[in-house]
Amino acid sequence: MTDALSRAEFEARLRRIGAERYHDLHPFHHRLHGGTCTPDEVRAWVINRYYYQHSIPMKDAAFMSRVADPDLRRAWRSRIEDHDGTETNEGGIRRWLRLAEAVGLDRDYVASCEGVLPATRFAVDAYVRFVRDKTLLEAVAASLTELFAPKIHASRIEGLLQNYAFADDAALSYFRNRLKEAPKDVAFGLKWVLDHADTAEKQDQAARALMFKTDVLWSQLDALWGAYVEPARIPPGAWRPGEGLAPGAEAA
Repeated sequence: MTDALSRAEFEARLRRIGAERYHDLHPFHHRLHGGTCTPDEVRAWVINRYYYQHSIPMKDAAFMSRVADPDLRRAWRSRIEDHDGTETNEGGIRRWLRLAEAVGLDRDYVASCEGVLPATRFAVDAYVRFVRDKTLLEAVAASLTELFAPKIHASRIEGLLQNYAFADDAALSYFRNRLKEAPKDVAFGLKWVLDHADTAEKQDQAARALMFKTDVLWSQLDALWGAYVEPARIPPGAWRPGEGLAPGAEAA
């Protein structure tokens, strides 16, 4: 039987997964952050990423419905509030819709999830099912892509501000807030996984769960690239440039 890694060794293994597989390495993000995306490519990204954003609270609610430990539920509850909002916090979903308006999209169109790419739906829905059906350890481990998110958020803020006229503090408030919100989730989730992955088999499960989540994120960008970056191949039913624009917005 293989011995379990030490906590430090196992954490290093998880971090290597991010270094090798996180979607900040995808060419679409280099294109977006470097300012070479067309306005319609940016709009397609906003529309499809919204489907992921709006599904996260449902994923977290599915997770909490399976948790018997009130302490774990209490700790996890803030994730839903961060996205759905509270009386004092408008929440990430509303902030994302503000970004949609900034790039010229109709808020209601984006919120309807019409025009989302089929591959985006498949990937995101698969993640929700994964968290609903797999072990609690695997579900928490899949969330650990948050370990690598601050770097991409910081790069995105800098790149969008430098390269796109729509970018300002209001439009980018989602990313700025995640820089403040995510660290507490990262610290809790990582500690929980390190505490509970106490055998080699469980460590392998957790590592595979994290790899699965990186695949979910990567596949969404693959779908965007194939549909909207030349040569564009937009599948039936997906958003097409000129659709879903806010009143007064100009087609690219």
